[in-house]
Amino acid sequence: MQREAVGLGDYDSQHAPRPKPGEPGPGTGCALLLRWRSAGAMATGTDQVVGLGLVAISLIVFTYYTAWVILLPFIDSQHVIHKYFLPRAYAVAIPLVAGLLLLLCVGLFITYVMLKNQRAAKKAQ
Repeated sequence: MQREAVGLGDYDSQHAPRPKPGEPGPGTGCALLLRWRSAGAMATGTDQVVGLGLVAISLIVFTYYTAWVILLPFIDSQHVIHKYFLPRAYAVAIPLVAGLLLLLCVGLFITYVMLKNQRAAKKAQ
């Protein structure tokens, strides 16, 4: 069974097929978007391996950070486990720096897209 990919720009509501009375219709514009979105192929093996790797790394980082911030303060400071964790000051500094870098990247991306659209609009005039 072959699905036909329908892009949002390809849809023409004036010439769309109309359901017969009593038959269920395609629904709202969401149905078109979902049909367009599901027209692609499923994830390949490489995609699944990369996704599994990202989930594994996220779980390791989450477990480490949770133990570092929540459990470590309750363990005696002379215990040997403390040598496997960074000093507590980094527990605030690392997420702060990561958040600022994320905001910087998002801001740069938005600026890039807006400038690109502005150039395209000037070119069209």
